[in-house]
Amino acid sequence: MIIGKIFNNNAIIASDANKSEFVVMGRGIAFKKKIGEPVDQSLVEKIFVLQQKDASEKFKLLLEDVPPEYISLCYDIIEYGKNMLDVPLSDYIYVTLTDHMNNALRLLDEGITTTNPLIWEIRRIYPKEFGIGKKALEFIEDSLGKKLPEDEAANVALHLINAQIDQSSRRTDNVAAQTEKISDILNIIKYSYGKAPDENSLSYERFVTHLRFFFQRIGKPGRGELEDDFLLRQVKSKYKKAYACMLKVETYLQIELPDEEKLYLTLHIHRVTRESAL
Repeated sequence: MIIGKIFNNNAIIASDANKSEFVVMGRGIAFKKKIGEPVDQSLVEKIFVLQQKDASEKFKLLLEDVPPEYISLCYDIIEYGKNMLDVPLSDYIYVTLTDHMNNALRLLDEGITTTNPLIWEIRRIYPKEFGIGKKALEFIEDSLGKKLPEDEAANVALHLINAQIDQSSRRTDNVAAQTEKISDILNIIKYSYGKAPDENSLSYERFVTHLRFFFQRIGKPGRGELEDDFLLRQVKSKYKKAYACMLKVETYLQIELPDEEKLYLTLHIHRVTRESAL
């Protein structure tokens, strides 16, 4: 690899024989080096390979302003998150999480702490992502000696959730609004049945996953109507309480759901309430 740009002693842009560019980090990797010189491979600690061009360009801008130890730490958090979730994440998380953490740590240094009003909902609806967020706070405290509030674990979780979903819904405020809606739907089920679903059950996890993708689907043209409504009529007859609960959800959302969405939402409500009653 050849050095293409130097940000500081510990961060550079390098290119390989195919002219592909990478962000490369390592302690002293650019010390007394010049553009065009080969990279000392023994000093390479982390290589950022961002396939999305827009994300790559924005990440390079961050390198101008963000301390390299923050960038390295966020890289470790993201890699840990990938391993724990075992799902692909959008390259944009390297931009969004690094930028967020840089601001959060700067505010902490200034004696300012922020809160996340959705922390309880995030902890309940996205326990895996919230757990990764808590581990991220441990990484930060161990590496930097800075203790961020638990609300920041919820913020890390939001970035992880964002990075998993459809690119058109990437904005964190969209995910926050989605989280509130999921929480409200769970409360509708709780008050309809007089008991909250078991948050540790497999049905609960499947239901929340269904809702996350449900919010991406609704409003999109070209899907949702069943060729034959026989199955929906059967479900409506067999699972009357779950169907009635689904209608309450539909009223709350203030939209008319396609038959296909009504069918699967009713089935999920039945399963999650049946399992919690065992």
